[in-house]
Amino acid sequence: MPLSAPPFPELIGIAQHSAVHLEMRDAYGVTNEADDFARWCATGVRDVDPQSEAWGPWTDLIKATVARGVTVRRARIVSEPVSDYIRYEHGGTVVNVAAGEQVRWLPRRRASGIALPGNDFWLFDGRLIRWNHFTGAGLFAGAEVSEDPAEAKLCTEAFETVWDLAIPHDQYEIN
Repeated sequence: MPLSAPPFPELIGIAQHSAVHLEMRDAYGVTNEADDFARWCATGVRDVDPQSEAWGPWTDLIKATVARGVTVRRARIVSEPVSDYIRYEHGGTVVNVAAGEQVRWLPRRRASGIALPGNDFWLFDGRLIRWNHFTGAGLFAGAEVSEDPAEAKLCTEAFETVWDLAIPHDQYEIN
């Protein structure tokens, strides 16, 4: 049975105070990034134009969300040494930050004592979760939403613990 959730812009559009995103994979097989990732692997050049076809819709959405007074934070738990995909992602994070996201990185070795959910998620206003599911190869396998209070509590506690231990983007150095 395929999973489905309301479109992401709809979910972030109802957020009133906060939208937090926890990413825990070392590679994602995101279809719309495939060409840019391949070009980066071959040349080291990354699309960092906030108004490019790839970035424009995202940066517009985040800017509008932040302008409404919603704080948008993203934390990434990463293995070190980092994967090529994480190097690629790190190189593009300047666009996320310029759009208004706050981003931090947590080396996985520092996450051992944290109770973490089994999947990446977005949490809106501490109550509405969008679970993002991926295949073993990192391909997007669907999303689902939950308003289960126990799951929201787990996500809130996990995210805030990761956030407190993580390194701000402008201070995290890729080796």
